[in-house]
Amino acid sequence: MGRRTALVEDLMERFPHVPREAVFKEDLLRGGVAFDASALSDNESGEVKPKSYFIFSFDHGTLPELGEAALRRPPEEIILTGGPYDLRRTVVSVRVNPSSPYRVAADEEGMLGLYLDGRRIADVGVPPMPEYYRHTLSNGKSVMEVAPTIQWGYLIYLTVFRVCQYFGAKEECQYCDINHNWRQHKAAGRPYTGVKDVEEILEALEIIDRYDTQKASTAYTLTGGAITSKVAGRDEADFYGHYAKAIEERFPGRWIGKVVAQALPKDDVQRFKDYGVQIYHPNFEVWDRRLFELYCPGKERYVGRDEWHRRILDSADVFGARNVIPNFVAGVEMAEPFGFTTVDEAIASTTEGLRFFMSQGITPRFTTWCPEPTTPLGKANPQGAPLEYHIRLLEAYRATMDDFGLSSPPGYGPPGPGRAVFSVSSFMDSLPAKEDAGAPSDV
Repeated sequence: MGRRTALVEDLMERFPHVPREAVFKEDLLRGGVAFDASALSDNESGEVKPKSYFIFSFDHGTLPELGEAALRRPPEEIILTGGPYDLRRTVVSVRVNPSSPYRVAADEEGMLGLYLDGRRIADVGVPPMPEYYRHTLSNGKSVMEVAPTIQWGYLIYLTVFRVCQYFGAKEECQYCDINHNWRQHKAAGRPYTGVKDVEEILEALEIIDRYDTQKASTAYTLTGGAITSKVAGRDEADFYGHYAKAIEERFPGRWIGKVVAQALPKDDVQRFKDYGVQIYHPNFEVWDRRLFELYCPGKERYVGRDEWHRRILDSADVFGARNVIPNFVAGVEMAEPFGFTTVDEAIASTTEGLRFFMSQGITPRFTTWCPEPTTPLGKANPQGAPLEYHIRLLEAYRATMDDFGLSSPPGYGPPGPGRAVFSVSSFMDSLPAKEDAGAPSDV
């Protein structure tokens, strides 16, 4: 038995209440996966939906370091099923790491599988190329560039501002590679629009709506870098909000509208609501005060941690607590040289933050930290946080939700192992299965 296999099986035995699917998913998200040439896509001319690099790289190497995976993109996501662990259907966002002990490869019959320490542990499914990706806008741009879909087609991800105005070592979040990702795609000659035109967004959505006949796309997220001054003459609330206004006027009620932006003053948050946004994600990033100040220097300088949290709570007056869903980056709590040195300390800190928000009816969610190598924390911590941290976080997250009588947040598809589609962490895989609540409410 290989070392990683032994670690994974030990954690599954120690934490039997955490779905075994989530253990593998968190390990793949934190450490990445390698792809044989047989498992790569043929980009936009093939039969497999390719990775769109929708905001961050989510890779463990730069494009030049990925080899053939930089020329023939891996799939956007993979689905794991079966194998010796009898895995239920599990959707995992692809994070490429050529040196990972996990590898996706085809067998002699051409069937894709996931291999760990050389042993096949699951069958692998890849997303088919959606019909709407086969059509281009009138200006020749691809739908994948303008309005890519993730979470197995559930979410349209509209990164309408591809860079962040928190710039440089004294302002950029220390785990975030949004600015580098922009630079590497431009350097590689790939189309990667900096500020997306509203009419382009609407045209891409028209194509998606026309060809998504099964209505698999259920929500859209408007997001991008922080705006500290203005973009195209608009402040942050108006910049992101005017896209929502245009979408809701053209496609009233077609999708659940979400926006990821800074924690803004209440009047600005009200503008989001007035523009038609239904769910607000003012991400709090990391709970611990010292780590927030160190890892989010721009946010600390322009807003400050305490004010950031006050604004999150205030936004519940506008959207309803259930529809305020701040994200945090799970794992940076343990990043050297400043993070917690034990899993116990890190879990205690993160749980304190969960209890702070959940006691107010606000349900955070999280993205599993991928240590991208061009970021300060990624360079210092290429292995990321220990897998045990991520497994214990899933346990603490569900327990805290139960303590406050909360259920899975709206706009994320169905919860439960074998049903969840949220692909960048396992929090939805680890919650009880129930019928999807669909559109958000103000409860």
